[in-house]
Amino acid sequence: MTKKIYRRLNFILLEFENYILKLAGFIPFHHIRRFIYRMFGMKIGKGSTLHMGAVFYKIKNIEIGKDTIVGENAVLDGREKILIGDHVDIASEVMIYNSQHDINSNDFAKVEEVIKEPVEVGDYVFIGPRAIILPGIKIGKGAVVAAGAVVTKDVPDFKIVGGVPAKEIGERENKEPKYKLGRAAWFR
Repeated sequence: MTKKIYRRLNFILLEFENYILKLAGFIPFHHIRRFIYRMFGMKIGKGSTLHMGAVFYKIKNIEIGKDTIVGENAVLDGREKILIGDHVDIASEVMIYNSQHDINSNDFAKVEEVIKEPVEVGDYVFIGPRAIILPGIKIGKGAVVAAGAVVTKDVPDFKIVGGVPAKEIGERENKEPKYKLGRAAWFR
């Protein structure tokens, strides 16, 4: 009984933290939002920008490199590690999940039955709007994920993938990227 009460209280606290972070996502000042996310335990590299409306779960498991942009209304599921490199552009409404129900489980709803796998995004990656990255995926350096793609397999360095499920559709020519993504839009 005590274990059940502890689990329930822990769940309530986690949901309250998620609520506070969701509210923070609508503060119209980039620097304040970034400060709050860091205060809750997210590791955010120098010059990185997290636009309004982004949603984060278990923020302590999310690490974002320097000069990286997370677009408006993106969802980053930190129930397992998410490692995002430097100079990464994550467009609006991208969803990165690292936890999912085991559809073959006898107790589909049980938290213990959830499958969790870390997600890694390499340096200089571009993830287009509304793309979905599923658990356990590694996206290599300089790769591009097209808008609306559902990534179910690892993406090698500098490859361009698109579709549902995502398949290779090209390759990036610049194999030595050195660009910077620019300054944060203060009110975005």
